[in-house]
Amino acid sequence: MSQEPRTYFLFLFFFLSHGVASHSVPDSRQGNSHGWTADLCHRILAYLNSRNVTFTIPSLQAAMENHLEQRLYQPQKLLEDLRDTDAQQFHTVMKCLLEDKKDLLELEDIVIDLGEIRKQALQSPGVNRSLFLITLERCFQVLNSLECVEILGRVLRGSSGSLLQPNIPEKLPQDLREDAFKNLSVVFKDLYDQTSAHSQRALYSWMTGILQMSFNATDDSVSWVSAENLWILGRYMVHLSLEEIVKISPVEIGLFISYDNATKQLDTVYDITPELAQAFLERISSSSFDMRNISTIHRLGLLVCFYNDLDLLDATVAQVLLHQMIKCSHLRGFQAGVQKLKADLLDIATENQTLNETLGSLSDAVVGLTHSQLESLSPEAVHGAISTLNQVSGWAKSQVIILSAKYLAHEKVLSFYNVSQMGVLLAGVGTQAFYGMDRRDLLQVLRSTNSLHVSDLSPAQKQGVLSKMIEAGDTTSGIVEIQGAFFKEVSLFDLRGEPGFNTTVLKEKEVLTSIWMHVLAECGFPTPMMNTLISAGWQLVKGMTCSHIDAMSADSFLAHFHYFENNLSLLSPYQVNCLAWKYWEVSRSSMPPFLLAALPAHHLASVPASQCVPFLISLGKNQLDSLVLDSHKKNSVLRKVQQCLNNSIADEFAVDIVGKLLCHLPAAIIHSGISARAWATALHGLRDCPGLSPEQKAAVRLRLLEQYGLPRNWTAETMKDLGPFLVLFSGDELSSVATKFPEILQQTSFKIAGTLPPPEFLWAVFESVWNSSERNPSSHPSPGCHGVMAPSSSDIFKLAEANACWAPEDLLCMEEHTFIRSVELLGAVRAFSLPQLVTLKEKAVQVWDMPSYWKEHHITSLGRIALALNESELEQLDLSSIDTVVSLSQQTEWTPGQAKSILQGFLEDSGYSVQDLKSFHLVGLGTTLCAMNITEISLIKISEFRVVMARIGTLLCSIHILAEFKRKAEAVFGHPTKWSSSVLQELGTIAAGLTKEELQMLDKDLMPYFQPSAIKCLPDEIFKELSAEQIAWLGPENAAAVTPGQRRQLSLVQLQSLRRALDGANTRSWPDTPASARPTWAPSSGSPPGEPPGTWGLWLGSPLLVIVPETMW
Repeated sequence: MSQEPRTYFLFLFFFLSHGVASHSVPDSRQGNSHGWTADLCHRILAYLNSRNVTFTIPSLQAAMENHLEQRLYQPQKLLEDLRDTDAQQFHTVMKCLLEDKKDLLELEDIVIDLGEIRKQALQSPGVNRSLFLITLERCFQVLNSLECVEILGRVLRGSSGSLLQPNIPEKLPQDLREDAFKNLSVVFKDLYDQTSAHSQRALYSWMTGILQMSFNATDDSVSWVSAENLWILGRYMVHLSLEEIVKISPVEIGLFISYDNATKQLDTVYDITPELAQAFLERISSSSFDMRNISTIHRLGLLVCFYNDLDLLDATVAQVLLHQMIKCSHLRGFQAGVQKLKADLLDIATENQTLNETLGSLSDAVVGLTHSQLESLSPEAVHGAISTLNQVSGWAKSQVIILSAKYLAHEKVLSFYNVSQMGVLLAGVGTQAFYGMDRRDLLQVLRSTNSLHVSDLSPAQKQGVLSKMIEAGDTTSGIVEIQGAFFKEVSLFDLRGEPGFNTTVLKEKEVLTSIWMHVLAECGFPTPMMNTLISAGWQLVKGMTCSHIDAMSADSFLAHFHYFENNLSLLSPYQVNCLAWKYWEVSRSSMPPFLLAALPAHHLASVPASQCVPFLISLGKNQLDSLVLDSHKKNSVLRKVQQCLNNSIADEFAVDIVGKLLCHLPAAIIHSGISARAWATALHGLRDCPGLSPEQKAAVRLRLLEQYGLPRNWTAETMKDLGPFLVLFSGDELSSVATKFPEILQQTSFKIAGTLPPPEFLWAVFESVWNSSERNPSSHPSPGCHGVMAPSSSDIFKLAEANACWAPEDLLCMEEHTFIRSVELLGAVRAFSLPQLVTLKEKAVQVWDMPSYWKEHHITSLGRIALALNESELEQLDLSSIDTVVSLSQQTEWTPGQAKSILQGFLEDSGYSVQDLKSFHLVGLGTTLCAMNITEISLIKISEFRVVMARIGTLLCSIHILAEFKRKAEAVFGHPTKWSSSVLQELGTIAAGLTKEELQMLDKDLMPYFQPSAIKCLPDEIFKELSAEQIAWLGPENAAAVTPGQRRQLSLVQLQSLRRALDGANTRSWPDTPASARPTWAPSSGSPPGEPPGTWGLWLGSPLLVIVPETMW
């Protein structure tokens, strides 16, 4: 179907929605207001001509495209247009937004989905913002309030939450009808988590203002907070003050608790504080509800997390409370108090009974049991409680090991039935035990719902399962049962021997890139390749080479490009570069602007000022760091961005346009180029930036100080809203908030647990915990610990990464029971220094005796503390189980001597020689494989090595070890001259073991398919032997991986080639591509993916078509 007529009609309808919205053309088919005749286009042109408006199709298309682009690229103009419409036109716009039907507009052979266009409009930030603002300004004067509330709901739900700024409630009407008010309250409750704390407080004030106006009591002692008002407030009930809660009448709170939906509402008050929760509990207690009645406890929701009526509590009630407290993990903060309450209830629940008797009735409080308590359990007790234990979340790996061993001690044999009962405890089954299972039982496990827990297994355990599945020689039948992320353990070798493999079984599975490359190489192209992509799922694009992309016809490429764009995160920078050059060749005038960033930097200079906004929008929707890896080229891109922005962001609409580019704006723009009007929206976007530079962070900090003042003047809402930005402030600045808002500071620390905060922030968190904790000196201190305030279990839990602030002597003086309960948490602290780790190791020796007495669960629980074990101590460990070694090999900071001790310890304790090692042993040994010598590596069986090469290829071993692994790879894949791109991908760092002669013989086409880690591992003296042409073919990602040492060895010609690779030059025309190549821009800004020139304005502008009326004549 031709695209130009579609473009024409859509532009025409947008035009008519402005110009003739009130005009009615009689329809020959009376009674069918949605019918469209075949001569519609002629009737429309005739109508325009009758009004002396002469248009041809091309001229009307050009006029409307320009109009659309202006409104899209400058959403303020759309806002102005909507402000200028008369009441009838505005009514048409709003009614169109309300339309629920999936409207299909049929014109001759063209079908237009207006419902989808409406949906796209509500997902376009600039358009969304315009519609939101105009709805607030005019809707309540033109439409009834229910309709306006529905429109606000649709627009807000399509936004990121940044539209709800603290000033918005001021623009909301105060005289809403009751039903409209309730509906709008539901919208705000649904968006609660996306709303800033300041906005939450403002919305709460607006809601309570209306609720209080409708309350006509003359006596101040009578509370306006009725049962119904509590229900209307929903999650906003946590903003009630203590004074207001205390005044709630017992009748109203009792009525509220009796509501069927009250429990659901109370289940969602994740940010309630202990003080407010206690107040609510007291009010409920003052009503007719018995707080120890099981029915009442079931109604309390998250209030149960703060239950405090423990005096003379019955064991049965304690067990009910523990069961209800499973939901307490959803609370935002206060988890230390929750853990203490669980421990107290656990004591009550087990009073006068043994753990063996009560194990199945303790819910997730069993997570608080120590190693010794778990070891004291009988196998029969664990077996009897398995239906509870197998569902508990929060187990430490060491606990899972103990419980799994207890369960299997009762079952004796590992069968499908008993494995299917284990649930989350499945991860505690030993690798060797999995390998020893009957293949048919394993097959049933993989086919059952228990396969969900298989993804929690370690790589060694997964390899043990996989080895058993393909052991019988029937690789295909075993592989097809492997699901999800587990499939990443399937090797290239496993599939290379399976000709005609059905690729549809790969759908919904995580597959190694090397396998995708092999699959596409086998299926042929271009048509069979596209069929394979569609049948196997678009994850297969990871395996596409430049040759595959080049082989696509222009029509096929344009028709399928949107699939590539939708899966951009799966593509490597080299693949994106190939896509960009392909688009450049087949339809450069319609090229999506973000692809320009993948081409040489000089192409950016050709983007005219008139195309800046579409360029920014397109680039801002993607991650610049994944498109451009070279810092020099990235600077070129950002210079163009700054030029387009004129070094400033004037308003929130501009923030919408730049999108993710906000994270890359220089500090000068952040500090002085973002206007005050745009700052709140920009700050919302900056929160999600993964890696701001020190200069950017300093600029953000200064803006925040200008906005909020010094930290000592901050409110709780400011603290919550700043969240991840708190790490930008100095220790002195944070000292005041550490005292004023300790819990909020600690919550922030937990939220950023995936990063390593600066020391100043950690010390502020430490200070907040230290000042707010109750501590008493030990009644029986260890020698040298008199007067030392050692950490408590509660302290350690609250501090998380800030535990790094304890002095070594503090750690050494902690009590034994504290160490036992906290060792796993301490072992996860990444900021500990070696002296601190050594101290904790000494503490472990004090508590558990010498390392020779330690069991697998002890070693597993140590985490980073194990790094402090010297070679002699490592040799004392019982390393007979590969699973114990797995826990050690997860650490990457071992010295060569320590790694050798672990390796030798496993070989000696297990009784295996190197030639006996199975594939799962090799995977489990991990980094310690690098401690092998060349002779030992040569003894590894090829049959075991070949199925785990991808895993071994992630290791950063010394070059002589990688060279020996490379020689083993030759036994699998032949001489390096026969290697394909998929083989290079599979080998990873092993490919760095190539000799200079072998490297020089590699075809230049293979250079982009080295993994970047392999490039980094190549010795400088070997890397310099690459030809200039080979270096030019490295591709942007591998070129960015070249180390400074490698670069210093290169000649001028080689450096020029490296520069070309970093820049994304077209290697297929190397070295003839002129540096002055420039894009030729069409009159319009381009086309959408898969569209011919001249329709890009429609692609981006189609969301504006929501204002098309359904009937215009």
